[in-house]
Amino acid sequence: MTLFILLLILAWERVFKMGDHWQLERYLSPLFARVKSHSLWGSLVITLLVALLTWKLIDISSSVAFGIPAILLSIIISLLCIGAGGLRHDYRGYLQAVRHDDFEQQNIHLTRLMMLQGMPPDTTSSNTATVSDTTKDERLREIQNALIWINFRYYLAPIFWLIVWGKFGPAILMGYGCLRAYQRWLAQHATVVQRAQSGVDGILHWLDWLPARLAGIAYALLGHGEKALPAWIASLSDFRTSQYKVVSQLAQFALSKVPHLNPVETPVAAVTLAKKATFTIVIIVALLTIYGALI
Repeated sequence: MTLFILLLILAWERVFKMGDHWQLERYLSPLFARVKSHSLWGSLVITLLVALLTWKLIDISSSVAFGIPAILLSIIISLLCIGAGGLRHDYRGYLQAVRHDDFEQQNIHLTRLMMLQGMPPDTTSSNTATVSDTTKDERLREIQNALIWINFRYYLAPIFWLIVWGKFGPAILMGYGCLRAYQRWLAQHATVVQRAQSGVDGILHWLDWLPARLAGIAYALLGHGEKALPAWIASLSDFRTSQYKVVSQLAQFALSKVPHLNPVETPVAAVTLAKKATFTIVIIVALLTIYGALI
């Protein structure tokens, strides 16, 4: 069933999910706007309530109509939590702007790609401020980093939480999606102090630690492993560096054979690596399903 849900949502996302209609952030934003004070305990309570409520709904619906409502609910949750939605539209918009030499539109799409997916505050502010000021090589490297991080945060990490928790996967995935949505909302609407008070960055730092290492080994095996593997081994004992930096650094090592020169081919190379990593995970899930490790 896990494999079926994963294949279904990836196919749906690729064909239909070009906007925010199937994005969890769209529906939780009004809830976050009502939050008057930001604290670590408040963030934990919201996340746990969302996960618990989701699990109870699935548990209740599993005893109705042969469990079909529970399956449908799991599929809907996965559709809401897995996939980049409108960010894919910004990526395509950026490529189109490059082909038309529209520098203003390039900056608009890049700002969204580099800021809206919840990178650390110092990274997002730095990227946004230097979109027009960095050298061409640095600019293209930052684009690659943003695309790699989007793939990790909206595909690889959610798929990880859906898979490893078995029947609890959809509920845990919903909790993770809630935290991710809250972080994105804070990045857009709150101050740096409020974001720090919420503790969301710290929670996601630890939740992303293991998925980031698993993504890193995939990048190393699929890319330039001679540089990426030593960096990945070093990352296993690193608990302080932000997961964004870990993921982007490992991806850059894997992409080190790709020169940062062409404004179209360079981001495409990052997306190609990200797609290969996602495809590899699907193959692993299929094999685990065949051998009975997953249901």
